[in-house]
Amino acid sequence: MSGTSPSPLRRVGAAACALLLAGAPLLGQVEDAQAVTPGDGTPGNDEPGDHTLNDPPTSLVDVAPEDVLRAGREAAAVILPTTADMEVAVDRGLSYLLGNQNEDGSWGGWQEPGPYDEFWSNPHSHYPWVTATTGLVAMSLLELPETPSVRAGLEQSLRFIVQQDELKRPSGWDVDNTWGYVYGLQTMTRALADPRYASGPLHDLMRDKARHFIDKLAAYQSPDGGWGYYDSGDSITKRPTWSTSFMTAATIVGLEEARRLGLESPEGMLERAVAALVRCRLPNGAYAYSVGPIPTPGNMEGINQVKGSLSRIQAGNYALQFVGHPDVDTDDVLEGLDRFFEHHRFLDVARQRPVPHEAYYANAGYFYYFGHFYAGLLVEQLAPTQRVAYRARLAHELIKTQESDGSMWDYYMNSYHRPYGTAFGLMALRRCMPTGPAFEPDLPAEPRRRR
Repeated sequence: MSGTSPSPLRRVGAAACALLLAGAPLLGQVEDAQAVTPGDGTPGNDEPGDHTLNDPPTSLVDVAPEDVLRAGREAAAVILPTTADMEVAVDRGLSYLLGNQNEDGSWGGWQEPGPYDEFWSNPHSHYPWVTATTGLVAMSLLELPETPSVRAGLEQSLRFIVQQDELKRPSGWDVDNTWGYVYGLQTMTRALADPRYASGPLHDLMRDKARHFIDKLAAYQSPDGGWGYYDSGDSITKRPTWSTSFMTAATIVGLEEARRLGLESPEGMLERAVAALVRCRLPNGAYAYSVGPIPTPGNMEGINQVKGSLSRIQAGNYALQFVGHPDVDTDDVLEGLDRFFEHHRFLDVARQRPVPHEAYYANAGYFYYFGHFYAGLLVEQLAPTQRVAYRARLAHELIKTQESDGSMWDYYMNSYHRPYGTAFGLMALRRCMPTGPAFEPDLPAEPRRRR
């Protein structure tokens, strides 16, 4: 993080605002309050430059309304990371990944089970998790500047995936093999699109593996059009009956990337998936957790509320935008990102909790980096004048979670959590970093219409 020290107003923080709002006197004047300008990545600030409160008020009634609101906003402000901070974080994360690759080229494994991981004793639950984790790390390495060590780690990981044996369904109810298909496919499509793998034996192997993953996803597409990782219906069937919006969104992205490479899905497969995801989208912009014929927001404290859907909103919006669906436009994307940061504390409080869905609005720890990854993809697609309002804030939410060893993790899961969390985090961070003059910090954010 930057070495800049917090302003006095930020040090006062929520306590001073609470006293103000309670009508208690505010002792002393807060001076030299440093506002965060629109260009440095914090949305919602309408006055650039430094702010200083008026003469010391004695109670709330002596404070102008705009000063109360400004004090609350600035007291809650954060010191946003600079480009140099982001570069350091990426380097540290890369060092962790390269230093923790398995000998066979993979990342993660069933070693070091946690207090709840003994439940996952079937090795066929772990094979797809290894494939998915390795795929996510390979995707992150594809995006990083090439060095001999990066290229070597990338080559090993790609060869590991194409040489993997069949990922089998672990049991009647456990369909975790789909995770291996989803991120295995996207790893293959990302690598096939890279000029370094435009031809050669590895190219051909990856293309064949991508076709294989598409065929397997077709076999496991639920009758409702989506994909899930359990079969939680009343009866266990060969074609699973339960699916989720977020896994369906991730699959749509992989299938669309494959289509653009000339790797077509079976007729109607992608269209059914898109229709399933559209059905999950609620009028308030949230996405229902499960795919169903008629989505419902559920109870007011449930997972289908916006505060329980923060990460699914990003994945769903990106997938629909990526395939050009008219139901999601730029206003929808911006609204979803605004809510992501406005209610981010509900993701924060769930991160690293050991029990899934135990936090407010049934958020689970493993929602964290998944959502930030897709938020990064959305930010990347925005117009240059719009990106400035989000990139530094997104980087802040990622860098603050980085461990001393350079890793990032959100939910303890054998030895998968650090590599997959770090891979998601690095790919999101790369989309926060400046790539040209459009990211200059004094560029004003583009105004937009609120719905």
